[in-house]
Amino acid sequence: MTDAENTKPELPKNVRVRFCPSPTGTPHVGMIRTALFNWAEARATGGKLVFRIEDTDAVRDSEESYNQILESLRWLGIDWDEGIDVGGPHGPYRQSERTAIYKDVAAKLLEAGYAYESFSTPEEIKERNLAAGRPAEFGYDGYDRNLTDEQKEVFRAEGRKPALRLRMPDEDIAFDDLIRGTIEFKAGSVPDYVIVRPNGDPLYTLTNPVDDAMMEINVVLRGEDLLSSTPRQIVLYRYLMELGIAKEMPLFGHMPYVMGQGNKKLSKRDPESNLFNHRDNGFIREGLLNYLALLGWSIAPDRDVFSMDEMIEKFDVRDVKANPARFDIDKAISINAEHIRMLEPEDFLRRSVPYLHRDGVVGADDWDALTDREREVLTAAAPLVQPRVRLLGEVAGMVGSLLSTEEYLEPADDAKKQLKDSAGEVLDAAIAALEGVDEADWKTDNLHETLNKALVEEGGYKPRLAFGPVRVAMSGRRVSPPLFESMEIVGKPITVARLKGLRAHL
Repeated sequence: MTDAENTKPELPKNVRVRFCPSPTGTPHVGMIRTALFNWAEARATGGKLVFRIEDTDAVRDSEESYNQILESLRWLGIDWDEGIDVGGPHGPYRQSERTAIYKDVAAKLLEAGYAYESFSTPEEIKERNLAAGRPAEFGYDGYDRNLTDEQKEVFRAEGRKPALRLRMPDEDIAFDDLIRGTIEFKAGSVPDYVIVRPNGDPLYTLTNPVDDAMMEINVVLRGEDLLSSTPRQIVLYRYLMELGIAKEMPLFGHMPYVMGQGNKKLSKRDPESNLFNHRDNGFIREGLLNYLALLGWSIAPDRDVFSMDEMIEKFDVRDVKANPARFDIDKAISINAEHIRMLEPEDFLRRSVPYLHRDGVVGADDWDALTDREREVLTAAAPLVQPRVRLLGEVAGMVGSLLSTEEYLEPADDAKKQLKDSAGEVLDAAIAALEGVDEADWKTDNLHETLNKALVEEGGYKPRLAFGPVRVAMSGRRVSPPLFESMEIVGKPITVARLKGLRAHL
């Protein structure tokens, strides 16, 4: 494979792209990045996105994975124009339901001489390579290309069943990649390849291009790992066009690898790759999609945070970078935090409730099913918490102490370390000062003024030593919502009780 020159073709007027995952595991960020870029290209050009499932691998495919793919797309808001659950003129949209179509196309390729029967076993191919002085794993040598009918009958008499191989031309194959420019494969670098197994099962090498042809896909955007198969698909497309099955040759664009830790490609098994891990941790769709968009593309040199509407306005797959993109979880979380801050407070609260329920902080997983007190406390807490959390999974730790009616909260280990020798005296002084505050005056500004006077001005404590023990008593945590606002939300009886509770446990 060589890069001949940096030439990127024009896009067709009516763009038709597709997303065609195999249901073989939990959805991962590489898969979703592919879906996102195809979706963005369709929306940016006013084109169509076709969503189909490539489920011909009975051993690895699962209905659970199929349902997870649908769940992930719906959660993220990636919609499609034709395909699964939507329908369209080119169905069915699951490969397992298209077997008759592939058999018919394979028969036509064989009859036209574009494909041929191959009886060679892998062991025989290796032996012939060694005998010819080539490495055993060199690949198929074209042995069966011109078998006579008599030779074929001998193999059949032995009980052998043939695979079908596509006949590759003895010529260079070049194409203009939408992302990488002109790419050329030298003659002989791609051997004749199997499109149908000896048992009659069609392979991806046949089913994928046939589906693209029949669904009139004219822009194929996929991962860099599939680049080596492109010359095979181009040759098959030529044959399909000769047979009247395909209308035109699609354009290809190969998106960069997503890298993980070190210099390794992000694996499906890496925790950072699992889409649902990110959702469980509290990524919101806007934040995760924004970050995935940055894995190979940018909206502007000095801008990382944007909405999907803004992405659609600017996206052109030809602007995607060919270099590998690195998945940086810290940057992803940072971008997610920006999008959390942009949510309307009510939206923020409604999205947080399932996480709060999961973590045992509220009694229901839906905002409307919460108690009046839960809704009141959360509404008051939203402006304190929303600017401070990066993931929705962090909200429970911030509001748990505000919702709790416990009069003593056991401090976390890192919070205990903040308690110095003066903590007891500080708490005594704080209790005495706060007991004198009337409940009608139990407001943030007055509480701040009261404790500042008692602990800093009169007690002589530095603010960190003065307010640290009070914060630990109120939340049990080293990091919490703003102290005085929290005291107002919790109210005088519980506030004073918590200060006394911590004092008793010192």
